[in-house]
Amino acid sequence: MDEVRMVDFARMDEEVFFKRLYVEHRKMYTVAYSYLRTEADALEVVQEASCRAWMKRKKLKDEQSFTPWLIRITINCCMDELRLKKRVIPTEKLAEVATQEMKSNDRIDLERALNRLKPKYRHVVLLKYYNDMTTIEIAKVLKKPEGTIKTWLREGLKQLRNVLK
Repeated sequence: MDEVRMVDFARMDEEVFFKRLYVEHRKMYTVAYSYLRTEADALEVVQEASCRAWMKRKKLKDEQSFTPWLIRITINCCMDELRLKKRVIPTEKLAEVATQEMKSNDRIDLERALNRLKPKYRHVVLLKYYNDMTTIEIAKVLKKPEGTIKTWLREGLKQLRNVLK
C-alpha cells in the first residue's frame, strides 16, 4: 500500500499537485518575504519556486516530504534572487532605502546583522524566527539532524548578539 502511494504521488496529476501547492502557498510566501523583504520579489520567487517544483515533481518520492521539499526550493530561489540583486542596484532603490533607514534604524541594523551571518546560520534564524518553524521542521527542510540545527541556531544568535552590540 505504501509503495503504491509513493508511486501515485510521484505521478500525481496536475490537479492534485496544484491543490497541494495551493495549500502550501502561504508558507512559501512567508519564507520568500523573510528573505527578500519586498512583496513583489516574494511573489515572483513563489511563482518561480512553483514552476521549479512542477518540473521536478517526479523526483519527490515521499508525500510526507512535500512541504520541506517545497520550502527548500523556495529558499534556493530566494538565494538565486539575492545573488542577482547583489550585481544590480537600481538608483531609485537607493533613495528608497535612505528614506526607510531614517524610519527604522533597529530593523535595518538587524537585517544588516543577519546578512553578515554565514548562510547556514542565517537560514536557520530566518526559518525559526521569521517563519515560526520548529527545529524539527527546519531539520527536514535543510536535510540536517535536529542537533545540528539547534547548534546552528545557538551559534547564529550568538553571532547576532555580538554584531548588534
